[in-house]
Amino acid sequence: MVAPKISIDHGKCTTPFDCKKCLRICPQGVFWVLPVKNVRFKETDAKEPGAWKLIVQYRALCTDCGECRRVCPVAAITITSPAISAKGEKGERTG
Repeated sequence: MVAPKISIDHGKCTTPFDCKKCLRICPQGVFWVLPVKNVRFKETDAKEPGAWKLIVQYRALCTDCGECRRVCPVAAITITSPAISAKGEKGERTG
């Protein structure tokens, strides 16, 4: 089975470490949040836009359940199923 393609619109998802909804709901633990802004001897603010970045760390574990899309308050997650894309149908879905 080929894992679905997961895209994150970082222009919409600006404070993932403050939100954490996709991290909490994903049964497979596909997502990670990494700090983008690092200041020595200072904790990175979770509420600062652009200080953290949501990444897809374990795409192969994604079961395309759609829960991450459903709970995302800014509709920043797009999942394209390879089975649907291979048939030539529109396989892109957003929350």
